[in-house]
Amino acid sequence: MPEWMQDVAASGSELSMNVIIARLVIAAIMGAVVAAVYYCSQRRSAGEVFPFLMTMVLLTVLVCMTTLVIGNSVARAFGLVGALSIVRFRTVVDDTRDTAFVIFAVVVGMAVGAGYLSVVGVGVPVVAVLALSMHAVGKRWHTDIRETLLEVRIGIGHDPETLLSDIFARYAKSRRLKAIVTARQGAAMDLQYCVELIESDAVLPFIRELSQIEGVQNVELKTN
Repeated sequence: MPEWMQDVAASGSELSMNVIIARLVIAAIMGAVVAAVYYCSQRRSAGEVFPFLMTMVLLTVLVCMTTLVIGNSVARAFGLVGALSIVRFRTVVDDTRDTAFVIFAVVVGMAVGAGYLSVVGVGVPVVAVLALSMHAVGKRWHTDIRETLLEVRIGIGHDPETLLSDIFARYAKSRRLKAIVTARQGAAMDLQYCVELIESDAVLPFIRELSQIEGVQNVELKTN
């Protein structure tokens, strides 16, 4: 039998528990470093980017687990490519964290199927602790941030800054333009703002005054 055929069929040797633990811990630390670098290099609030920071840390550990499962087996590598192709093109997810957990399920299934129970036994608790601890921290950050997402539809021909600057000055501590999208076949613009209101009980007057401005066609305020 050719040597490359033997490599494909080879199952590989089981790694020691110390090696598995060390690699997963290092992966978690490096993932946190990557997430910290990303956070320090962008201007959005901590609560807004936290799901993506969490995703990066989880993915680092999950990819490490995947590499431990594959080892030197070409067959497992091709199996992983096929499995992740199904996840990528046929599964719709609403949150980046959902993607990480979809991959998590794939990796755990492959590890169990390949007989690498030690990887699962160590990797699952590591990922669980990371996910739960980061969720707790993110929940605490979320309570400290009172930003809301404001969507305003303005007719073409009106200057958004001229229309909205006065009311923002009276009701909002801060505002940040997040996105602009054309609507009604180019007859209007949908503007998305991240707004921090001065008083939380001033939502209704804020919406009412916005709706009464000439040129404003629709107003929607969502909790961020």
